[in-house]
Amino acid sequence: MDGRAEAPAAGTVLNALATGTGSAFAIDEYVRASVSLGGSTIDGSVDGVPDADTRLIERSAELVIDEFGNEQGASVETDSAVPMASGLKSSSAAANAVVLATLDALGALEAVTREDAARIGVAAARDVGVTATGAFDDASASMLGGVTVTNNDQDALLVRDEVDWDVVVWTPPEQAFSADADVERCRHVAPMADLVAELALAGRYETAMTVNGFAFAAALDQPAAPMVEALPMADGVSLSGTGPSYVAVGDREKLAPVVDVWEDRPGTVIETTTQTNGAGPI
Repeated sequence: MDGRAEAPAAGTVLNALATGTGSAFAIDEYVRASVSLGGSTIDGSVDGVPDADTRLIERSAELVIDEFGNEQGASVETDSAVPMASGLKSSSAAANAVVLATLDALGALEAVTREDAARIGVAAARDVGVTATGAFDDASASMLGGVTVTNNDQDALLVRDEVDWDVVVWTPPEQAFSADADVERCRHVAPMADLVAELALAGRYETAMTVNGFAFAAALDQPAAPMVEALPMADGVSLSGTGPSYVAVGDREKLAPVVDVWEDRPGTVIETTTQTNGAGPI
């Protein structure tokens, strides 16, 4: 009655806060979850973070058990290589990993499509108030791999595509929680978000994310300088989510100067790649 799963983090192509349309791409960094069924309560923990908010992972497991299991409790633990509240979709990845690990523990992995499994995690995120948009864009990219474009108001998948990029991520020391974002201010850049959506739906993801980055950096009062530094070398660069992380994509050799420049900034630089397999049991 135990289950384990992992789900990748993701970077932003289009922030959904302005219009409800969003787009994200999976990267090769993971949140892993372990679920052990038993007892009468659902208790969550985050490895190495004793005071972490565990409501999302507990609710994710609870929704799966309510739908596919009997009345029972569970012990849920996540272990993440992805910094929390960094704009890299750690919450979506955690929810996805817990949903799949719980299904694995119940022997019910074949009972639901991965797309619908992502919707369970989105429902949990809404229930506990950790998302302003529902984040189906982030959840679908993490669950399915590749790049997705979604209507977050309807939890509808518009496009799922595969991309093959090297990726550089810079994460400053501070945190930014999506639920705290100024949604009304983000709606001011809706015309730019519509343009980004058109570009993404046309497969021009690198240009889309760059336009998104400058529009939402302004709306969210985040600096544009890291993107300006990366632009000459990157095929695309953006503020990821509501920040504070930035993602640059392209060819590894061409991105090397981006690594050098961003390493001069406080925080952490990660060199990784896109991921096309999505989430799954381990």
